[in-house]
Amino acid sequence: MTEVQTAPVPRRNLELLLVLLALCVGGAAFYLVGSSTEDVDNTDFYVQMSILAGLSLTVHVLLRIFAKYADPVILPITIALNSLGLAMIHRIDLAKGTSQSARQLLWTAIAIVIASVVLWAIKDHRILRRFTYIALLASIVLLLLPLIPGLGVTINGARIWIRMGMFSLQPGELAKITLSIFFAGYLSSNRDLILMAGRKFGPLQLPRLRDMAPMVIVWLLSIGVLVVQRDLGSAILFFGLFIVMIYVATARISWVLIGSLMVVAGGVVAGLTMGHVTRRLDVWLNAFDPEIYQATGGSMQIVEGLFGMADGGLFGTGLGAGSPYRVPLANSDMIIASFGEEIGLIGVSAIILLYMLLISRGLRAALGSADTFGKLLAAGLSFTLGLQCIVIIGGVTRLIPLTGLATPFMAAGGSSLLANWIIISLLLLISHNSRRPKTGGVGPTDEFASASTTLTSSTKAVTKK
Repeated sequence: MTEVQTAPVPRRNLELLLVLLALCVGGAAFYLVGSSTEDVDNTDFYVQMSILAGLSLTVHVLLRIFAKYADPVILPITIALNSLGLAMIHRIDLAKGTSQSARQLLWTAIAIVIASVVLWAIKDHRILRRFTYIALLASIVLLLLPLIPGLGVTINGARIWIRMGMFSLQPGELAKITLSIFFAGYLSSNRDLILMAGRKFGPLQLPRLRDMAPMVIVWLLSIGVLVVQRDLGSAILFFGLFIVMIYVATARISWVLIGSLMVVAGGVVAGLTMGHVTRRLDVWLNAFDPEIYQATGGSMQIVEGLFGMADGGLFGTGLGAGSPYRVPLANSDMIIASFGEEIGLIGVSAIILLYMLLISRGLRAALGSADTFGKLLAAGLSFTLGLQCIVIIGGVTRLIPLTGLATPFMAAGGSSLLANWIIISLLLLISHNSRRPKTGGVGPTDEFASASTTLTSSTKAVTKK
């Protein structure tokens, strides 16, 4: 029986409808904030929503031109999360008399413009495979930049920022993209050797040291630099990225087990020897202790955030009707707690579902990609978004110690916003290339078939030996 294959459908009209719906969600949030606050100038509402709508529709048009087969859900979810974040930051500005929302809108515009340039300039994600070792060099440079005297600055005890005029940038946010490109490129080129060569110890098949050395060295360097910079959140993120990508490449659960043991061992050593890690553990375990609550850098923001979410209950106090501004860093580290107070458990659950849907669409792009590099890159980038959400939401709700990661697209912070929009553009490109009609020449399917043939040949060679 002959299998009937249907031609791929672009589904850009569906994306346009969802983008308009996402903008309505953001607009409604801005309206509720303004209607619940006294002496609000409606000009802010019209200006911010007009700029965001123009930028969003511009990306949509570019997708129609350069990536018309891209996933139609990824962009609308991103716009919804970004616009909700802008609305909450604007709400906190009105209470505190600050202007962080204007700065966040500026970074949103910069991030969307750069993401659009990525869509236009790259077009095919497989081009990035040529820059595997350039991505490695870029990762090392980005991680070392904050350590340069006169360029790097220390903020809240962590030296992870660089100052450029009136702007400050966190290079580690961009490093998660370059490291993902390096890991994906190296593993897709050396997957066969990692799988087939090496020694077997019981159920574990360990690769040869020379096959794993480049990845292990760059991973150790990344973690070492981040420990020196006192950036625990990014260290966790990079370690998780390393383990997940090698698991996706090899499909061996042993790597997850080894990684878990290393996490436990590293956590114990860090907790016993590193003062800043010990303080975070104390804040987590003894948050309601009066001495820790009142100490500088203590548990006050976590406890106040918990009280705020408890006050919000199931339905919340309503946007603009609560007092999330009482929490330090309410518009950045604790923005989930701010939403928890004003839109309640149901609203925060909806936000978490949006994140889950976004990550699942990224993983779907990974599954649909016919080339190994695309699979690994999409899986790694999706995982970075997912792990950021788990770590920051877990920290805010006191399930795990609070670290310095930002809530993707929502928290105030230009570096995170820029890096995450670039991740979205890469996921859109990968999903487009996995769904577009296959033309003649060497396409993604041909490359995957070639990789499979190489793996089969390697298996036969090892069997003969």
